[in-house]
Amino acid sequence: MRRSQNKRTTRLLAALAIALVAVLALVPTSAVAMTTNKATARPNEDGGSGVIGGMDTRLTWEGTVEDGEELTAITLSLPDGATFDHSTTRVTVLEGLKRVEIGNSTTPSGSSITVKFDEAIPADSLVRLEITDMQFPSEGGDYAVSGTYETADGTRQLADSPTIAIIANTPLQAAVNWLDEQPAVQAWNSVPFLGMFLKPQLLLTSFSSLFPGWLVCLAIVIAAYPFAILLGMVFALLKISKYKVVRAIAIIYINILRGTPLFLQIYIMFFGLPMIGINIDNNVLGVIVMAINSSAYLAEIFRAGIESIPVGQYEAASSLGMTHMQTMTNIIIPQTVRRVLPTVTSDFITAYKDTSLLSSVGVMELMMFSKNLTTVSGNITPYMAAAIFYLIVTLPLIKIVGIVESNIARSERGGGPRPKRKGASEATAESDLTNSATAVHAETADKKLEDALAGVFAPFRPQTQTPEV
Repeated sequence: MRRSQNKRTTRLLAALAIALVAVLALVPTSAVAMTTNKATARPNEDGGSGVIGGMDTRLTWEGTVEDGEELTAITLSLPDGATFDHSTTRVTVLEGLKRVEIGNSTTPSGSSITVKFDEAIPADSLVRLEITDMQFPSEGGDYAVSGTYETADGTRQLADSPTIAIIANTPLQAAVNWLDEQPAVQAWNSVPFLGMFLKPQLLLTSFSSLFPGWLVCLAIVIAAYPFAILLGMVFALLKISKYKVVRAIAIIYINILRGTPLFLQIYIMFFGLPMIGINIDNNVLGVIVMAINSSAYLAEIFRAGIESIPVGQYEAASSLGMTHMQTMTNIIIPQTVRRVLPTVTSDFITAYKDTSLLSSVGVMELMMFSKNLTTVSGNITPYMAAAIFYLIVTLPLIKIVGIVESNIARSERGGGPRPKRKGASEATAESDLTNSATAVHAETADKKLEDALAGVFAPFRPQTQTPEV
């Protein structure tokens, strides 16, 4: 019984399968007549490789006509916000490697454009549409080119192309667009030197692009310098130690670091440490290298400052019963810091500029950003923008150093701040006190003069005889 049921079920399924095949065979199949190969947009970012929305660019679309079909028209579409108005279209048709000239008419309409061909494009042909002066949506995003195409069998849907990344049109870019339209800017850029070294549009975009690298540059030197000061002070004290071994260690450390280029030290650290299995983040390693290199120069600065303190300061401290440690921490080092402050600030400026060498080992600091932007734009203006970023820090510091040096020099000459002017009552009291002291002094002087004269003329005075009793 069960066997007969299984047979009937098998026969029923077989009959259904045969019926389905027969139905599918009777339904006409429509071949895909158009295959989308690619869609790309030409970069329109000044000094960059991005495509900015709301600005003229060139859209290139390619597709292939499949076997057994002929293409008569094609329509490309983009989301709302894009526009093909005022655009021009160039059509290229290739049969294998042979270029075929086929007449066409183009009708742009907002966010879509339709190209109709005077004669049908045969199968296996490559169709390329180059649409110039079109615009993607200003808000940016990832957009795919879609649309329809027409064959002898009717209109069909076109497969979406790979997406194209579009950058939003920012206020910065709007400012660049405004500069592009100014006759004065155009005249400025027409001069080869000015257009190559100080192009206003590229200078504006460079400030925005280089800003992250500038922050990295500042972060590296600000993080490195406290460690450099600490190490420098330690090795300065070691170099003036009374123990020869300690002095030798400090001398070797300082002379090696000062006697070799920072560029070489960077290469040794960045390429040597990974070879022995020590891998450190590039930014952290940059901080370490800058701190170690600056510490050698700071050690000599602090040593010279300590040795410039007169010996009498040590003797005075010793007479007060102060230990050597107390003398150094309470008397010598505070005076040293005051004296070497301008030199330390100058060394900080040098260290800040030397961070540019880290770009050679891939640290994404200011020079690395400007080098990449210069490579893309083919213009020197990004380097000029980097120079301005360096000057933003160095010029104020140079001015501060000059002011501090002037104040220290004036103080050393005794030209420090004067006592405040006293009030009238205080001045009167002080005047009375002075007059009283002067009167007492004069009276005392007269008394002394009288006694002196008496002593001088005593021998010449007649002797008075005492009467006998």
